[in-house]
Amino acid sequence: MSDFNLVDKVEGITKEEFKEQYLSAQRPVIFKDLTKNWLARKKWTFDFFRKQYGEWEIPMYDDSYHDPGNGYMKPTTYKRFGDYLDIIQHKPTSLRFHNFQIMKRAPELANDYKTPTIMDGFMKFALMFFGGQGSALNLHYDIDCSHVFLSHFQTQKVVYLYPPDQSEFLYKLPFTNHSHVDVLDPDLERYPAFKHAKGFKAVIEHGETLFIPKLWWHYVYYSKGGFSLALRANDSIKTKVQGASNLLRLFAFDSGMNYLAGQRWKRYKDNKAIQNAQRAMMNLGVG
Repeated sequence: MSDFNLVDKVEGITKEEFKEQYLSAQRPVIFKDLTKNWLARKKWTFDFFRKQYGEWEIPMYDDSYHDPGNGYMKPTTYKRFGDYLDIIQHKPTSLRFHNFQIMKRAPELANDYKTPTIMDGFMKFALMFFGGQGSALNLHYDIDCSHVFLSHFQTQKVVYLYPPDQSEFLYKLPFTNHSHVDVLDPDLERYPAFKHAKGFKAVIEHGETLFIPKLWWHYVYYSKGGFSLALRANDSIKTKVQGASNLLRLFAFDSGMNYLAGQRWKRYKDNKAIQNAQRAMMNLGVG
């Protein structure tokens, strides 16, 4: 596994300092106090979600999320939300509940957090992510090109990050925003270029917020069962246009080709990613 630099943790930083040191520099950082005035910091517990929304039927995702075929990027099963919360609170599981659009399903939860003022361009769009101990969200970057502010609650989450210029060493799959490399247990015989990737490690505790710059790769690991809120910001018309283009050009095309070609499409992407990584190693004079 590649070596990691630890992501900075800051407190009391100003908007100007954030822009100079992290936003303009495109560097991740963890805010210790961005949520200090949020109701959610104390209110959002396993018991709260269980009591308020435990009867929901929710989609479940696991490690088969990117397997080719009819189940590509689709739920593995459905569970009662309260039952799922019981599982992730008390024992490991690979099942995740992600991309939960709280503004649609439970708009009242928006009263429990505040739009940060640390930068301009925040969207009303918000997502929540739930996972059990040992589960992970595969290595990817956010397709809409937004900056992400990920606030974690109750437990601990670990995020491994890589800047965009490391994409070829990560075996980026063409026409997608994903990689098959398992950051915590990489197959270096199949993915030898990965050992040259230069990354960062962020350990997020309860109430802390990780800033993930646009187009940065991240592998999200639940060291303990818990949940997070992701807010997004976009400070550029150019990246808004790029994000919209990605949604059409990448997501729609990739999903269509998977439907039409299945395993053949997967093999093409895998082989192309390997070729690109081999070229990157040659440019480094290694491999």
